[in-house]
This record gives sequence, structure tokens and C-alpha cells, in this order.
Amino acid sequence: MARYSVSQLRSKLQQAQQKQRQAVNRYNQAARRYNQGLRQLKTEVDRYNRQVDAHNARVRANRQRLRRELARLSRQPTTTTVTTTFTVYRTSVRTLNESYQHLDRRAESQQLHPYYNRVLDLSERETANSVAVTNRLLGVEEDAEEQGDTLEDAELLDRLQRVSPDLDKRWRGAVYALNESNPDAARHFCASAREIYTQILELKAPDAEVARVLPNCDRTSQGKPTRRAKIRFFLHRNGMTEETLEEFVEHDMENILNLFQVLNDGTHGSAGTYGLSQLAAIRKRVEDGITFLTEIAAAA
Repeated sequence: MARYSVSQLRSKLQQAQQKQRQAVNRYNQAARRYNQGLRQLKTEVDRYNRQVDAHNARVRANRQRLRRELARLSRQPTTTTVTTTFTVYRTSVRTLNESYQHLDRRAESQQLHPYYNRVLDLSERETANSVAVTNRLLGVEEDAEEQGDTLEDAELLDRLQRVSPDLDKRWRGAVYALNESNPDAARHFCASAREIYTQILELKAPDAEVARVLPNCDRTSQGKPTRRAKIRFFLHRNGMTEETLEEFVEHDMENILNLFQVLNDGTHGSAGTYGLSQLAAIRKRVEDGITFLTEIAAAA
């Protein structure tokens, strides 16, 4: 049997104690990492739940507004006094709503990633806005308790600045022209707004780049990628290649362009003039529409 001196026993004891401390330290470090991971997971879960709650709240608000506006529109008689241009526009409103319903059903059945939530929220808002502006143009006002929706364009100006400083200035000019005392307000406004849409498509989806990324894309008779091809390009770059979403964005832009045509027609209302609530609805429709397009084009 080995015999140990007192100093050797003391050394052995110290070594054993050191190993024990190291084992305890390793355990404590592992426990801290585990607890930190739990805290991070809880933070992520809480953040996700907040996003879901906010999304659900927006969905409820948007859907209630959409239902109200659709109910108002359904009560309006179809008369022969409206222009052909307005009839085309009203048809595009119905088409946009049908397109949104397809997108909504697709989203619910496919359980799309929460990444889609922002675009889905905006899609529903676009649909509600299209019906709302139609009601305002027909002279149907909001209920008093629904009014007071302030128009904030700070976010839009920032988005436009990121595309091109010129678009920021153009939007400011468009809003300045949209004044109730200006008898040509709507036409001046839509001329600038139409150019903003055109520039976003040209700057964020150049023909050559669209053709490179999507060589088999649809083309115009001049051989250039179509507007829908550019929409597909945006969605492709965002990892959101979804036919129903592509269709909705196309119908949304078509609806806004048809609205511009109505405003350019200049025969709706008294001498082509519009009241304050009508101008506010027109601005909101176009403002939110540009926000929607820049959201789709963000990653391009």
C-alpha cells in the first residue's frame, strides 16, 4: 500500500477540490447558458406573439372596414349617368376585392410564413381603400365615428427618398396641388402620382435586370418586360413568389390607374371638382398604394 506524506495528502486534497470547483463552474456555466437560452427563447416567443396580436388586430380592423364599405357600395344603385370610365373603374374595384379574397383564402389554407403578414395586412388595406374611395366619389360619406383618420406621409416620404429624391419632391408637389380650392386638384395630383408609380417600376425593376433574372418573362409588343413581369421580379427578389399575390398586386395597380383615368376624365362631380372628404379618400388610396408598391419592391 502506497504511503503518502502530509504534504502529498494535502496536494491530493487540493487537486480534488480544484476538480470539484471546475466541475461546479462548468455546471454553473452550462446552467447560465441554458437559462440565457430560455430567456432569449421567451423574448422571441413574446415578440412573435406581439406581432401575431398586432396582425390579428389589424386584420379585424381592416376586415370590419372592408365589410362596411362593401355594404355601402352594394346599396348604391347602378345608374346610367356615370361615365364609361367610371364603370370600368368600378368593375376593377370588384375584381380587386375578388382577387383579395383568393389571396386571403390561399394564405389561410397554406399557413404562409409570418413574413407574409405585413403584405397581407397591406393587401387588405388596399382593398378597403379602393371600395372607400369609390363610395366617396359616389357621394357616400363615412359615419361620424369612423372619421378622423389622419393622413401621415412621413413614412412614405422616407420610402420615396430611398428610391429617388426626385420622387420625394414630386409627392410633395402632388399633395400641394390636392386642395379643395383648386378646381383641377384631382387631375394635377394624379398626373404626379402616376409618374411616381412609373418611376418606381423603372428604377427598382430596370428592363435589363428583369430580363436577366426572368428571361422568359412576359413582354410588351416593343419587347420590354410587362408591368406584371416587374411585379413578379419584385416578389421573386423578396422570396415571395406566389401567383395569387402577384395577381393581387397587378389588379391593385390596375385599379389605381383606372382611378387616375376617372380623375382625368374630369366629368365626375360639379365641373370635375371634388369635396374635402373625396380628396382625402383619393389621397389615402394613392398614398397607401405607393406604400404597398414600395413594400413589394423593397428587396429589389
